[in-house]
Amino acid sequence: MTDYLSAIKARGIGALDKKMGIEIIEASPNRLVATMPVEGNTQPIGLLHGGANVVLAESLGSIGTQLHAGADRKIVGVDINATHHKSATSGKVTAVATAISLGRTLCSYNVEITNDQGERTCTARITCLILEKR
Repeated sequence: MTDYLSAIKARGIGALDKKMGIEIIEASPNRLVATMPVEGNTQPIGLLHGGANVVLAESLGSIGTQLHAGADRKIVGVDINATHHKSATSGKVTAVATAISLGRTLCSYNVEITNDQGERTCTARITCLILEKR
């Protein structure tokens, strides 16, 4: 069994993920879990920025697709949508990305984001394209 989490940590995370405070805590091509702090990712009125949810979802979808396709393949997001159900104002949010389809050229994930109370704050869906080898 591949230790995907160790591979991600060895590779390092992207600059934006680092700025956002995203921490991957579970990873496989089929399921990823990550957390992100609300603090530092808010709108001027103190609510978690909707764009921060989208960054979190896209990061998980892209990482999951990379794990599925292999480290020698290029991955790009081609579609993402997000529905914001409830605001978060403190603590952290947790995202669980579950594979919908893992194909040869496209991968899609459903991403559910919850607050510290376990309440769903956002649902997103991302599709990534697997390109040629690097």
